[in-house]
Amino acid sequence: MMSRQYTVAVVGATGAVGIEILKTLEKRDFPVGRLKLLASARSAGRELPFRGGQLPVEELTRDSFAGVDMALFSAGAGRSREFAKFAVEAGAVVVDNSSAFRMDEEVPLVVPEVNPEDVKGHRGIIANPNCTTIIMLVALKPLHDLSPIRRIVVSTYQSASGAGAQAMEELREQTGQALAGQEPTVSVLPHQIAFNLFSHNSPIQANGYCEEEMKMVNETRKMLHDSGIRISATAVRVPILRAHAESIVVEQERKLSVDEARKALARAPGVRLVDDAAGNYFPMPLEATGEDDVLVGRIRDDLSCDRGLSLFVCGDQLLKGAALNAVQVAELLTV
Repeated sequence: MMSRQYTVAVVGATGAVGIEILKTLEKRDFPVGRLKLLASARSAGRELPFRGGQLPVEELTRDSFAGVDMALFSAGAGRSREFAKFAVEAGAVVVDNSSAFRMDEEVPLVVPEVNPEDVKGHRGIIANPNCTTIIMLVALKPLHDLSPIRRIVVSTYQSASGAGAQAMEELREQTGQALAGQEPTVSVLPHQIAFNLFSHNSPIQANGYCEEEMKMVNETRKMLHDSGIRISATAVRVPILRAHAESIVVEQERKLSVDEARKALARAPGVRLVDDAAGNYFPMPLEATGEDDVLVGRIRDDLSCDRGLSLFVCGDQLLKGAALNAVQVAELLTV
């Protein structure tokens, strides 16, 4: 018997994440019967590769979703707020990559390795968490399952890809300018990114934390269903093209040994253990780039806390941090 085929729409198909969604649908052999590529009017008419052919990009309108089963949105929060309702009204389930619906109480926020059961509660929209939250929780959920996490201190080292394709190109251009002895041109990001790093370029909130940092706080609590977890995040933009890194310290109810943590992570879905202390070989963004798994290593006791562990993780922001997670969520809907 032939398995069901789905009509899938990709909103924001020409963006950095949209391109990765197309590649991921193809790589994972998602049961796509028909694929609609949607973007702004200026992108309409372009063609993008899929399964050996070329598909045209159509202009996104309120009428774009007739007959669509699943709509994978990656066009920014504004577009999601404007058009997701039309997709739902047309009978599609929306998997949204933006921040538009993440903290809506009626919208599940899902990472399949963390809380797949939450998908069942959707009312037409399922949200993808922020990239840094996804990467962190894929690494922490196996530890949380052994002993509930009570406190997290995390510092992120976020690549240019998190700010989009234009930011990646700006890093390339600035690097060339700096090496040629020229003054780098700053236009996309607020500061020079080549040979520099700076506090994440999202608005600072009243409590002193930036918007990106508070996403990690609020989204983690929502997905782990625990509003009491104490979380302090520091988000930093670094001169790396692709893949985010995070330094994480966790405090748990029961002290886990390093060996216990390492064994749990070694068998965890979506995790690849990279923890060679003798060779001083640990996760690196360069090696996480293009990889589906989150790389986890530098697992050690936190010397400042009796029930703490420290670790270092890297994950591809465009894949597990965005496109791959969205496709995996869509896969949950086919079961």
